[in-house]
Amino acid sequence: MLRFRPSLIVVLSFLLVILTGTVLLSLPFSSANGQETNFANSLFTATSATCVTGLVCLDTGTYFSLFGKLVILTLIQIGGLGYMTFSTFFMVLLKRKLFITEKLIAQETLNMYSGREVVNIIKRILIIVFGFEGLGALILSIRWLPSFGFKRAIFYGVFHSVSAFCNAGFSLFPNFSSFTAYRGDIVVNLVITTLIIFGGLGFLVISDINQNKRFSLQSKVVLSTTLFLIFFGAISIFAIEFNNPATLGFLGNFEKILSSYFQSVTARTAGFNTLPIANMRNASILVLMGLMFVGASPGGTGGGIKTTTFTLIAATIISSLKESKNTIIFERRIPPETVRKSFTIFFLAISFIAIAIFSLNASENFSLKAVSFEVFSAFGTVGLSLGITPLLSDIGKIILSFVMFVGRVGTITLLSTISTKSRTSDLKHPKEGISVG
Repeated sequence: MLRFRPSLIVVLSFLLVILTGTVLLSLPFSSANGQETNFANSLFTATSATCVTGLVCLDTGTYFSLFGKLVILTLIQIGGLGYMTFSTFFMVLLKRKLFITEKLIAQETLNMYSGREVVNIIKRILIIVFGFEGLGALILSIRWLPSFGFKRAIFYGVFHSVSAFCNAGFSLFPNFSSFTAYRGDIVVNLVITTLIIFGGLGFLVISDINQNKRFSLQSKVVLSTTLFLIFFGAISIFAIEFNNPATLGFLGNFEKILSSYFQSVTARTAGFNTLPIANMRNASILVLMGLMFVGASPGGTGGGIKTTTFTLIAATIISSLKESKNTIIFERRIPPETVRKSFTIFFLAISFIAIAIFSLNASENFSLKAVSFEVFSAFGTVGLSLGITPLLSDIGKIILSFVMFVGRVGTITLLSTISTKSRTSDLKHPKEGISVG
């Protein structure tokens, strides 16, 4: 039986934003040529923007008009922060007191462990977000001013700053080129990656850093796991692609290091690229798929199973090998229900990805590698592709749109919209062991 729950409101709010975006992007004045955009392409683009994915079937920089680009930018900002964050912000501006249900919904949107001080936290979040995006836009605009002129430099600066911080991966550079023309540009690379990293950390972690107080366990886990994944990805890509003439082989050492770092950062959540992904070796593709699967952190702007889930599972496996009954991280014992939830998230994600890969393979005529990469990218709301996105059929685009949606709202959130509590859930049953392994 369907019940009114915070998770249901979160899901419905994302659907409402996506459908609104779909209608707006299908209008004739949203395209540069003044023609209507068909439903599948509009839905795919609106879903990709709202779910901050970055997979594109139409070239953003050349296909859409200024109005269309502004719609995409708005969808990215709303999708990155969550509809309820904006709603709460406007309620505060209007000095309306939040009801308990609205606080619970905001808590669900931000993946907050506790619902205390929701309003104050959201205020800090918005200050942090617009501060980062504003500073990033300013630096990028100054960098592009000599090349683009004032108006275009400002618009490009704002668009790419918001897209980077929200981990959306949408770019205005033509022919699906992303940042390949700037692979050796230290300013563009560092600004974009810094925005991506902080956007993916999670707002509560950024708040911890901003207040310069003793870090919570979540902040410690998020920061340490993020650093590990960045270095692991960068070193792996650098080593694997070092002599590949189609990627790093022809670059100098500085550009090799910078490109490896950029691709490692963006692979977890954002989807920008400075290297031709389709030309990377299979081992690098596997590394990227692993990074995309882990994704961002709870309360951040990206998808995936989250860094905390990844670390909890790894710590639990290590504890199990040591024959320890408890999962210990940074000298803190993790509650069993949290450990159980992390494994549930992991296996639901794997199962959903497997079904999506099967479905997309059934509807499309591409290699298993290309389809699998596309699904991992969609689920992690990353936006990297081996080049098949514009070639997908309408059915394929709808399938991938659903994958992006599930990746953004989360499998647990989606399933919890339907109440399935059993009447016998609190009963104690007889205990009996079985053999495993």
